[in-house]
Amino acid sequence: MYRPHLQASTELLTKRLFLRLPLPGDGFALYQALQASKKELVPWIPWVERMSSPEQAEQGVQQAHVDFLQKKAFHFHLFEQRSGTFVGSCGLHHINWDVPRMEMGYWIDSRFAGKGYMTEAAKALMFYAFFTHDTHRLEIRCDRNNKKSRAIPEKLGFMLEATLLENERSPHTGELMDTCIYTAFHPSVSRPPESISGKQNSALHYNN
Repeated sequence: MYRPHLQASTELLTKRLFLRLPLPGDGFALYQALQASKKELVPWIPWVERMSSPEQAEQGVQQAHVDFLQKKAFHFHLFEQRSGTFVGSCGLHHINWDVPRMEMGYWIDSRFAGKGYMTEAAKALMFYAFFTHDTHRLEIRCDRNNKKSRAIPEKLGFMLEATLLENERSPHTGELMDTCIYTAFHPSVSRPPESISGKQNSALHYNN
């Protein structure tokens, strides 16, 4: 059975961003970013509307810190290198170490959207999953109508493996929603699973 690395990196660096694990004291910056981005995030992310105070955000930060250290989930806070400003979050969760399999999630402060920051961060996180934790299967799940979120895996060469029809309800309207499942496999995989062998295995064809 696969076991996670004993010492997982807590910091990642990209061309323009600095990513690190959540630290106590991040709560206020997190809360401010969520408040500025509510209009864009609430239709897609249920917990955003429930984050009602800086104190509640700080509790979430401290739990994310513990989860990281215990290897239950690997959340990273994103900061501009140039200004040091908090701009969003991305992470790996729903981890099954027996495969190993992980799911990637992300959101960005809408004031920093449109700069390519999230694609940049997601690319770094993808390689972190594959080469730090030897992840075999990496998933990104997003609503079929969330075009901005779907653009991330499509830019990174993930494969649209399936669309689950009416499997969730919108946290905002209560309407039934479809979920797209994008997947990428570890570069050591010589070919995709038989069920999708006719489609591109993005992890094999991804170019830096």
